[in-house]
Amino acid sequence: MAEYINRLWRLAARPVGNFKDTDFTWHEEPVPALTAGQVLVRNIYLSLDPTNRIWAAQDSYLPAVRLGDVMRGVAIGVVEASHNEAFPVGTFVQGLLGWQLYHVGDGQGLTPIQTIPGQPLLLYHGVLGAIGLTAYFGLLDVGRPKAGETLVVSAAAGAVGSLVGQIGKIQGCRVVGIAGGPEKCRWIVDALGFDAAIDYKHEDVGLALARHCPTGIDVYFDNVGGAILDAALARMNNFGRVVACGAISQYTAERPPTGPANFLLVVSKRLRIEGFIVLDYLPRAQEALPQLLRWVTEGRLKYRLDVIEGLEHAPQAVRKLFDGSNLGKLVVKVSEEP
Repeated sequence: MAEYINRLWRLAARPVGNFKDTDFTWHEEPVPALTAGQVLVRNIYLSLDPTNRIWAAQDSYLPAVRLGDVMRGVAIGVVEASHNEAFPVGTFVQGLLGWQLYHVGDGQGLTPIQTIPGQPLLLYHGVLGAIGLTAYFGLLDVGRPKAGETLVVSAAAGAVGSLVGQIGKIQGCRVVGIAGGPEKCRWIVDALGFDAAIDYKHEDVGLALARHCPTGIDVYFDNVGGAILDAALARMNNFGRVVACGAISQYTAERPPTGPANFLLVVSKRLRIEGFIVLDYLPRAQEALPQLLRWVTEGRLKYRLDVIEGLEHAPQAVRKLFDGSNLGKLVVKVSEEP
């Protein structure tokens, strides 16, 4: 095998607040020769996600990334060399390939993916990957919406939230999205078909929920936690469902947040609050992926990508998730498609 030079980011420090450049160190080093059963994958597109902050800081549903290790991240890549019959050269794969140009492994955790005529490879980051599965199962399995109900989605212009709102519309719900800034609010209403949008940066969310949800909230899909969760709890209908997907407002907090002041309403309104992790649904992926693709090809499910050129910019790019400056699914282009 010809010598390959890897380019990669290692985690150097546990982040405090938002990520800083000094939390990572850049390395260039030879890729080790493959042994029996191993594959060499060249990463093409690296997904940046709010969970990167959790993985870097603490143990969670996965162990924290060890200091000095390659930063964990989901990527799409192509097999460049192989000693594993299950992954021939030229196979496109998706998995936890890390913040690096090349990944070497035994194939565990790699999912082969097929190019789809008429669709870009980035569809696998925009819809046909963890993002789409999170939205699909989080809303349909955990939220269980019914036609005619009111669904509220926070971080509604984000990768997951934007899909959740559209799937809610497909299910016949009235959908209200909460997003940051006029541009994002216009996008979810004008392009995605949300019934209303609330700009949390310039509006009182509680008052806006009362205005846009006059009959209350039946399903709240929570991506942010904190004060917005509190405001949503205050408007929930009896027997409403809260889907706890994430709490991005708290990921960079330097001290633990106080609990929701309206939590007692969970008892009086008989609410169900359920958290979930998309990893639990991976065995059921084939239930969702054909339907998600069908909705995309029918034009009923749209997505937007925010693509940053160059792996060297990943530490700066990931901060966009926490200051709200990303527009759609945040991705780093690591190398060219074959």
